[in-house]
Amino acid sequence: MEKDKYNPKLFENKWRKIWEDSKIYEVPNDFVPKNKYYILPQLPYPSGSGLHMGHSEVYTGCDILARYKRLRKFDVLQVIGWDAFGLPAENYAIKTNIHPRKNTDSAIDNFREQIKSLGISVDWSREVGSHNPDYYKWTQWFFLLMYKRGLAYRANQTVNWCPNDKTVLANEQVTEKGTCERCGATVELKKMKQWYLKITDYAERLYNDLDKVDWPAETIKRQRDWIGKSSGAIVKFKVLNYDLEVFTTRPDTLFGVSFLVVSPEHEVANLLKGHIKNYNEVENYVENSLKKTELERLQQKEKTGVLLEGIYGIHPFTGEQIPIFVADYVLSSYGTGAIMGVPAHDERDFEFAQKFNLLIKRVIDSDQDLPFEGDGKLVNSDFLNGLSVDDAKEKIIAELEKNNLGYAKITYKLRDWSVSRQRFWGAPIPIVYDPDGNPHPVKDDDLPVLLPDDVDFMPTGQSPLTYSPSFQDGVEEKYGKGWRREVDTLDTFMCSSWYYFRYIDPQNDEAFASQENLKKWMPVDFYLGGPEHVNGHLLYSRFFTKVLFDEGIIDFDEPFLVHRHQGLVKGPDGRKMSKRWGNVINPTDVIEKYGADTVRTYLMFMGPLEQDKAWNDRAVAGVHRFLSKVWNLQYKVSKDEDSQQNSEINKLIAKITQDMENMSFNTYCAKLMEFSNFLQKCQKINQQVWEEFLILLSPTAPFLSEELWSRLGYKDSIHTQKWPDFDNSQIVDEVIEIAVQINGKSRGIVQVRANSTQDEVWNEVLKNPKFQNYLSDKPQKIIFVPNKIISIVV
Repeated sequence: MEKDKYNPKLFENKWRKIWEDSKIYEVPNDFVPKNKYYILPQLPYPSGSGLHMGHSEVYTGCDILARYKRLRKFDVLQVIGWDAFGLPAENYAIKTNIHPRKNTDSAIDNFREQIKSLGISVDWSREVGSHNPDYYKWTQWFFLLMYKRGLAYRANQTVNWCPNDKTVLANEQVTEKGTCERCGATVELKKMKQWYLKITDYAERLYNDLDKVDWPAETIKRQRDWIGKSSGAIVKFKVLNYDLEVFTTRPDTLFGVSFLVVSPEHEVANLLKGHIKNYNEVENYVENSLKKTELERLQQKEKTGVLLEGIYGIHPFTGEQIPIFVADYVLSSYGTGAIMGVPAHDERDFEFAQKFNLLIKRVIDSDQDLPFEGDGKLVNSDFLNGLSVDDAKEKIIAELEKNNLGYAKITYKLRDWSVSRQRFWGAPIPIVYDPDGNPHPVKDDDLPVLLPDDVDFMPTGQSPLTYSPSFQDGVEEKYGKGWRREVDTLDTFMCSSWYYFRYIDPQNDEAFASQENLKKWMPVDFYLGGPEHVNGHLLYSRFFTKVLFDEGIIDFDEPFLVHRHQGLVKGPDGRKMSKRWGNVINPTDVIEKYGADTVRTYLMFMGPLEQDKAWNDRAVAGVHRFLSKVWNLQYKVSKDEDSQQNSEINKLIAKITQDMENMSFNTYCAKLMEFSNFLQKCQKINQQVWEEFLILLSPTAPFLSEELWSRLGYKDSIHTQKWPDFDNSQIVDEVIEIAVQINGKSRGIVQVRANSTQDEVWNEVLKNPKFQNYLSDKPQKIIFVPNKIISIVV
């Protein structure tokens, strides 16, 4: 055979076309999987800048797993789609005066080509775009399902407002700095009528059911922290003829209360303003407080507040008069918007009490300085004295309930989800209003409520659909005179909360997915995506799934059984890739220079999938050299048997299979490289060994392995073959070399069975004559690293 050099440009596009023409990765809609494995890469937003290395890492990681599972004879479903609605596309349209659909479709074409060039084995027949009517029809259907179940409502509430994008933001879209996650503008608070989904009705299940999933521990913790479950009690303090209800997680400290605090939004000051001597001062404080975001209020270093002069809360057990303050560090969104101050046992209360010179009373026994927030026995607490904290909680709640002074209560930080957006590029909310302004769901045959094209999408703070001449066409004929459509659009998280259902039945006009296909493919077996969506997309997807479960449409209530996050692919300088730093690596450029297999293999070889890694051009070139050497090995293939090669390939299969099951793709690639080095030293390569090696290589280097497989004369694709089994008898007695070091100097090696103990290795050292001259004295110390080295100090 005439030798030719490794040049991926000569065959990568060829195999792309062959795979597409043969539809090798398509899964027919009527296919019934016997051993299903549904792999889900996170739905990408198709930005104009194209595919970046983070995308490439996600798709390559999923694809390696998909190809491996197919070789293990799983029926694999891997699909891609586009999270195409949203602010970035609309903002770009405003900047260029080009309709966002045109920009979006163009960006999708670019993304699709880039993903195909990477050799990602998705079923393109199931591709979806959230901006297409046949998709957002079902996004609107989900909203109507929520409405029917009493989970969608309209309310005039304080919302997060982005002054730059001129639209409402969900709490999850506001950064820790109080800025818009998209544009960085400082978020303002504004009262507006908005549509909400009652995700709070599912708070307990969303919190508890995280026990059902195999997700990273930190991800589970972050989502639970966001849901914010708190167990405690409601305590009633009588204020004149008004019951001020306070939520506390520490009812055991009730006898240590020395003040009460209400949020600026609380109704008590307004209801009792005739009794408050300094009401003007209180009113001014409230007005100024409401101009701040919740985050600003929480991050203030100095606590502020105003005493409500003339009114007091009456302690439910002692009858003491407790002063009441309004202070902006108390939030209306948590508990009841009112707290009891126990400065001896809470740091925040302690600071407030010191500032306003309030009583500090210890009620938990301890020799530590105040504030003391630990456990101990109750003191200065009447009938709770001598009890532990847990027993005191139980006792005080029982007394509160017996005397109608309070009750046990669980609260959550989670707030209902605001889904109204005052922008054009989104799915219209499927609601119509009668002449009196009352909302009604649209009729089923009115879906999809189409997004019109005759819209001036320049942001004004009003929904652009307000100004569409055609959007209200036909409404009065269908619903009655004076009826009109809702002009807000849905939050794009609505679109991305259910796309994994649509993938399994994308051409269905009668339902978002058929019962048959739901049973065949769901839930998702493996999901890979970034950690930035823990408190948004991941939470909302779980909510949608539980609603479908309660509706009786599905028989499971968690969408993603196994979920993992990929780490960042950083620039060569170790910083996050950014145009600002000039360190962006374009996948297309690297593919053009080295080929797709090099990009894929390097992305996985860089380090563990979940860790952040810095790009290294020299290491990329090294991976390309590895694949070039593999290419050259084809010229050494023969029918000759080789027992050592047979033993080594069995060891490789055993190791790599474990790596694949653990998704340790970096060590998988490293072991392929080690075995390639072994084959470089062989004069000839047994054909069966070579074929098994190519199958092992194929998940990370699908083009190269397919080309080399075809050169062996095979007509069937390597990607339809079976993952090789290993022979235990070939690997049990593996002999390895252990370095022997004496007094810090290398003195040779001993050969032992893999995983030998320290005593076994030491016995081999003693039996070897070459080490006797160095071991005349008894060893003072032996340091042993299994399978690596034995170091002896004499």
